[in-house]
Amino acid sequence: MTTIHQPALVDLGPVAQLRAGRLVERLVRLFVGLVLYGVSLAMMVRGDLGLAPWDVLHSGLIRHVPMTLGQAVVVMSFVVLLLWIPLREMPGIGTIANALVVGFAADGTLALLDAPSGMTARIGLMVVGVLLCGAASALYIGAQLGRGPRDGLMTGLARRTGQPIGLVRTGLEVAVVLVGLALGGVLGLGTVLYALAIGPVTQLLLPFFLVDVSSPPGRGGKSPLQR
Repeated sequence: MTTIHQPALVDLGPVAQLRAGRLVERLVRLFVGLVLYGVSLAMMVRGDLGLAPWDVLHSGLIRHVPMTLGQAVVVMSFVVLLLWIPLREMPGIGTIANALVVGFAADGTLALLDAPSGMTARIGLMVVGVLLCGAASALYIGAQLGRGPRDGLMTGLARRTGQPIGLVRTGLEVAVVLVGLALGGVLGLGTVLYALAIGPVTQLLLPFFLVDVSSPPGRGGKSPLQR
């Protein structure tokens, strides 16, 4: 019986990420995923029915500091990266790209996308934004070029405290929502939908976008991306 090789999500250091093979393809997937992530953020903003937990914090921050939402995303990404130092997390190519690209893509989309007037259109933007965010997450995670700043904070805390990742993630997101609300951030139905849907959507789509880097370069065979 022939065993079908299934791609696996692996934790590679910065050098290993570059040497893992299929680098150009993986870089394209990474940056497309990050841009789409920023687009999804902007769609939820224009839907105006609630934001993802970290974006509740970002939206509260810009009420007090003269910066755009995308700039707040970038600034907070690097603040979170400072918290990686005591946790001894190792950033990768995707980590730095995540910190920069998502915020710029969000600001660019906000400049082009007008807020709809009807409730149906607003709900549509919210739902599509959440689904697109799940797809974008699967795409950039599947590139295997390092986790984002907030994901690394989650995994680092889980490793250092010995607590389950699910518990750590929930604790972090509750904390940032509370801080965001205290700053005047936007909480609503979209926040609840995001919290319930983002994990399952990402998990469902990740196998379709996961690049196999377990084989040496040149033996990769067909891409695991299925359409």
